[in-house]
Amino acid sequence: MKKVAFYTLGCKVNQYETEAMLEMFKKDGYTQVDSEEFADVYVINTCTVTHMSDRKSRQYIRRMKKKNPDAIIAVVGCYSQVSPEEILEIEEVNLVMGTNERIQIVEEIKKLDASKKASTVDDIMKVRAFEEIEINQANGRTRAFMKIQDGCDRFCSYCIIPYARGGKVRSRDLDSVVNEAKKLADNGYTEIVLTGIHVASYGKDVSEAEVNLLSVIKAINEIDGVKRIRLSSVEPILMTDEFIDTVSKMPKVCPHFHLSLQSGCDETLKRMNRRYTTEEYKEIVDKLREKMPEVAITTDVIVGFPGETNDEFNQTYKFLSDIKLSQMHVFKYSPRKGTPAATMENQIDPQMKQLRSDKLIALNKKNFNEFAENFIGEEFEVLFEQNIEGKKYEGLTPNYIRVVVESDEDIHGKILNTKILHVKDEYVEGILV
Repeated sequence: MKKVAFYTLGCKVNQYETEAMLEMFKKDGYTQVDSEEFADVYVINTCTVTHMSDRKSRQYIRRMKKKNPDAIIAVVGCYSQVSPEEILEIEEVNLVMGTNERIQIVEEIKKLDASKKASTVDDIMKVRAFEEIEINQANGRTRAFMKIQDGCDRFCSYCIIPYARGGKVRSRDLDSVVNEAKKLADNGYTEIVLTGIHVASYGKDVSEAEVNLLSVIKAINEIDGVKRIRLSSVEPILMTDEFIDTVSKMPKVCPHFHLSLQSGCDETLKRMNRRYTTEEYKEIVDKLREKMPEVAITTDVIVGFPGETNDEFNQTYKFLSDIKLSQMHVFKYSPRKGTPAATMENQIDPQMKQLRSDKLIALNKKNFNEFAENFIGEEFEVLFEQNIEGKKYEGLTPNYIRVVVESDEDIHGKILNTKILHVKDEYVEGILV
């Protein structure tokens, strides 16, 4: 039997697309093996958010070929879309596919052997339709990511993603979304995580006025088997009073929003072409906390953006210190060729980026501990995702606190009432009740 191995870099959308491609291979008779094992086909699903992502992709391409010199190496995803010629020049690569037409991957593989090369990458900026690929199983996971949207028309000055995913919003048909959610629920997935490149824009390309992200949430909320609905990263523009009021009254919607910030300084936000101010962001956070007292608000922050002075960084630090978000991912700015920020003046040196990153990471630990301590002694329904060692299991509360408990029984995939006992670094300890 033929064997296929996947290696996936990057975001939740990439994870979803890997699952969809894996199902296509399985339907064609392939079995999946680990990416470190011998396989007939290796698929590297790439990310291109940073130079480091590109480098990791190249490293794995060469590593996979060493496992089986006669294997076919297919490279797909964002790095492939942005730099197809560069990837095709890598000796080990046989097939380059971008961020569209992945539905053809198995057929394209059939045309090749280890001595042939091909590229199917086309102009993503001309793509107007959502590529309908779907999953029935979320391989090895208890939460199912579901892609409902692709493309981004925001064009933040630092971001390569519109060039990798297309500059037009492409929304999945609502019936298709609901049908897949029903299948996932029937297959035992109790939490659905709605994901996309710019989820807040869902429905923007649809003529019906009432089709938007809220209509997706309402439809999935009606599915009996779905116990939880969680959103992946969303933009502040989504958080209207209507949206907040509506989801706050829906018990299935997790009180957790990954609300992109990027900087806590208005001048930096302007250079980034982010379309909100820190005051507007704070108003949204305040409304969410008013309507959903247990809400976790997580975010992304970029340090060392071109022109970020000490004063601008200090404004960001103060803003984040005051607003006390529950968790933040801190990124050191990485210039991407073809974006406006890459040619801006006053690029920041790596040492300064590292210092600023370290400072925010320390603040993040402090903020998480303070957030989690609010819930010591309280009980939550925790979805247990994995056995981490011995009798220890790890899971998530609705408001995205990672919980570790001990259990004599296998509780993987179960939602169980759990009491929070102690706060540790980046997680809490609890006990089943």
